[in-house]
Amino acid sequence: MKLRPIPGEEPPEKEDGYEFIDEPTARDDGEFFLSRYRQIEPEATFDIVKPLPALRVNTTKTNAKKLLDVLERREAILTFIPYLRNGYFFTASFSPGSTAEYLMGQYYLQGPLSQLVCEVLDPTAGARVLDMAAAPGSKTTYLAQLVGEKGTIVALDSDAMRLAAVRNNAERLGLTNILCVKKDARFASDLKEKFAFVLLDAPCSGNFCSEEEWSAKRTIADVQRNARTQRELLKGAVACLAPGGRLVYSTCSLEPEEDECVVSWALERYPELEIVPLDELSLGDGGVTRWEAKDLDPRVAGTRRFWPHKTGCEGFYIALLRKKV
Repeated sequence: MKLRPIPGEEPPEKEDGYEFIDEPTARDDGEFFLSRYRQIEPEATFDIVKPLPALRVNTTKTNAKKLLDVLERREAILTFIPYLRNGYFFTASFSPGSTAEYLMGQYYLQGPLSQLVCEVLDPTAGARVLDMAAAPGSKTTYLAQLVGEKGTIVALDSDAMRLAAVRNNAERLGLTNILCVKKDARFASDLKEKFAFVLLDAPCSGNFCSEEEWSAKRTIADVQRNARTQRELLKGAVACLAPGGRLVYSTCSLEPEEDECVVSWALERYPELEIVPLDELSLGDGGVTRWEAKDLDPRVAGTRRFWPHKTGCEGFYIALLRKKV
């Protein structure tokens, strides 16, 4: 297997942490991936209830009390998610995407951990934020909500059709502070701008909660290809981060190669980076510090991985980094 290097750069050396498999391994019934997870979490299982739908109140158009009053009159059950600011689990006899309130942009359907990513970044009101992989706009629009009308979200995606989805969601939600840019985020430094807040919700392998027969469609070679791309994107993110700035690296993958191993690589490559521990979060486990007989940077223990059987949500990983002044 050969991966196309970034133009002008040599292919990565083995000691940089890249491992390549020449041919994809055979796909299986899930036992391969489950056995990997149980090296980290002995109770890991594929036998979980599908996560409840969740929504985010769009506070630029309404407030939680008004929205809940309307939906609960239709016998919807909304339960506040205690570790979020604007998130609610949603149960109803009707589709949450079919209401007038949804079409008017009073709420957005978004998983709890996807919302949490934005709250961990915690951009200040009026800030300029770089969203490295914006489409379809779930996190982009929440960031726009958090920074307010005086802030700006620079939303990158290399696919024009996917950027159209970001624009459509922004229009429905009444958000006018999102600047969509068609660009390969690996080259985000071409923007010639430094940002105090950067979000890299990296393309990844996903997880078994979000796709039927997920493990039958994945190989370890796929995971390693994703990890290579993630490193390239993270390199671009660091180049755009201002001194003292905050960077969230997140995935919806449970594979250590795409999570802790990528962050450990970045900490080794960029001594100006440091981990901001997420110990105060009320859910999630600390990051893995050893994988495949290799010690990782011990600071990755301050990152967070979210097991579906423990959280009731889809699998997720979040790391918060800061560039030293």
